[in-house]
Amino acid sequence: MAAAQRIVIENCSIATVDADDTEYASGYLVLAGNRIEALGAGSAPQGLENVVRRIDATGHLATPGLVNTHHHFYQWLTRGLATDHNLFDWLVALYPVWARIDESMAYTAAQGSLAMMARGGVTTAMDHHYVFPRGTGDLSGAIIRAARETGVRFTLARGSMDRGESDGGLPPDFAVESLDDALAATEATVQEHHDPSFDAMTQVAVAPCSPFSVSTELMRDGAELARRLGVRLHTHGSETVEEEKFCHELFGMGPTDYFESTGWLGEDVWMAHCVHMNDSDIAAFARTGTGVAHCPSSNARLAAGIARVPDMLAAGVPVGLGVDGTASNESGELHTELRNALLINRLGAHREAALNARQALRLGTHGGARVLGRAAETGSLEAGKMADVVLWKLDTLAHASIADPVTALVFGAAAPVTASFVNGRQIVADGRLLTVDEDAIARSTRDEARRLAQLAAQR
Repeated sequence: MAAAQRIVIENCSIATVDADDTEYASGYLVLAGNRIEALGAGSAPQGLENVVRRIDATGHLATPGLVNTHHHFYQWLTRGLATDHNLFDWLVALYPVWARIDESMAYTAAQGSLAMMARGGVTTAMDHHYVFPRGTGDLSGAIIRAARETGVRFTLARGSMDRGESDGGLPPDFAVESLDDALAATEATVQEHHDPSFDAMTQVAVAPCSPFSVSTELMRDGAELARRLGVRLHTHGSETVEEEKFCHELFGMGPTDYFESTGWLGEDVWMAHCVHMNDSDIAAFARTGTGVAHCPSSNARLAAGIARVPDMLAAGVPVGLGVDGTASNESGELHTELRNALLINRLGAHREAALNARQALRLGTHGGARVLGRAAETGSLEAGKMADVVLWKLDTLAHASIADPVTALVFGAAAPVTASFVNGRQIVADGRLLTVDEDAIARSTRDEARRLAQLAAQR
């Protein structure tokens, strides 16, 4: 660290979200290159060499960067549609539109999704992309390029579907892949883009879409592929009561038992939603270390239900937060999910004891990093970890009268992001992105949304 350029952040409250939930009412952080070198209470050590910048963060709370564990970037172009539908009706309404997406649309939609998250404190993002219409270009490459330009740490969950309308699935046949093509394209994406290193900015997971859009062969072979390549696995699970019924009718068992029968439970697996889980399902996830991406706003938007997050946490299940696609969470922001996770879970059986502010913050930071298999690198503020840090401004009208900064962040209005650092590089200043042009992205996403709507209308 001696030769690295240092950034010193001082006079801020700090919530480290480490194993002991260490907090400092007023403290400092030293970022050296792309790592956190030191942090603690009071002022930074004297005599530090090569300090290129000092930040007086009075009135701010420093936290780990937020970690998003489930998203569908392409849906940025179909926000505000089918707003009064449940999941299956929503999918039926939108799959014919999504099936017209191409490389330019995928890139632009990824720009919009990433920009919205990054300006709201996300430093590690993921995208579950599973719609690959034939002859539409390099969609995975376009999404990864957008993430690199935005400057966030990123996991592409390379999705797939091989069950089209003719096989009883929901998407049009031309928007799904064959079993062999899906596996080959997924392997090629891993080989080209996955970086297994500690400070990786781009990783790839194997991610068949869901039990009702994917054959059993693709689920089973996908799991084998991921483990042969040494990457993680992701899919949707137990999102709705209709899915539970579907699995029993088609496979003769519930979703969790089906996942276990196809090799889809384990420490290298995480599932989106997991709303309808009984005690034995939760026990199976805990026993195997299978993770959960909790998406409270999307679950409410699609009337899917309330996931049993307090019970999962009590059992030891790894749980993080997800935005989900912006066609089912139009805000596209993760920091609002801290508050929504807390409030929605208090409507469940545990009521006011369901979650507290610090548990919600942990879900959005360390919990998410654990779910993505990156808790050793990010998700908490600790010496030696990656310099993924957010400064939240809490001294304005919106928060100034709330004495506890973590309570202010979680219970209060969405807090402004004064600075966000990813890998030691600042990507947000005073709520604006430094890496990309937000206004240009707004224009291009509007234009591409209109083009997609026109193409869909011609079908």
